[in-house]
Amino acid sequence: MKFFDAPFAPSPRRVRMFLAEKGLSIPTVSVDIAAGETGQENFLAINAVGEVPVLELDDGTRLTESLAICRYLETLHPEPALLGRDTLERAQLDALVLQIMFRIYVPTTQAFRHGHKFWAGRITQVPQYADLARQQVLAEWARFDAMLATREFMGGERFSFADIVAYTTLDFGKPSGIRVQPEQTHLARWQAAIAARPSAKV
Repeated sequence: MKFFDAPFAPSPRRVRMFLAEKGLSIPTVSVDIAAGETGQENFLAINAVGEVPVLELDDGTRLTESLAICRYLETLHPEPALLGRDTLERAQLDALVLQIMFRIYVPTTQAFRHGHKFWAGRITQVPQYADLARQQVLAEWARFDAMLATREFMGGERFSFADIVAYTTLDFGKPSGIRVQPEQTHLARWQAAIAARPSAKV
């Protein structure tokens, strides 16, 4: 196997955290997004969408998208179970992961793309869109803060891939001014607990 990674991007970081939690090591190819490597012809031949992560299997088959990659790896290495221990738990975690991705991660990326100087000149930025996206994200994190009042982790009492997706998304929001608010004590407690895990250092 071969893992195409990018050091500062949140999506491949999900896979890195997943691998660390599993105690797995896969040969890695680092891709420089800032230098435009994901848009170059040789990388587009690997993933036509021009995004990381990509997992290349030994037979040359390539998997994209962090959830798909991690689900494949979980099938090969089921313990510890990070994507559910049975059919119901897997479905519940899938629903939670998709909520985080669509309702928090996507607008977080838009706040970054339309509000950060990194993207100036690369895309047509709409600052008002960044502001709206940021407001949406903050409202969603408030909802998750309330949810965490009654559970230790995102999915309940066990650490899961949902925590990985949420933690990397929250971290990714920092350059856009998206942070845990002072009143969000449950979210702050959860963030500190995840940050203390060795996998959060990758």
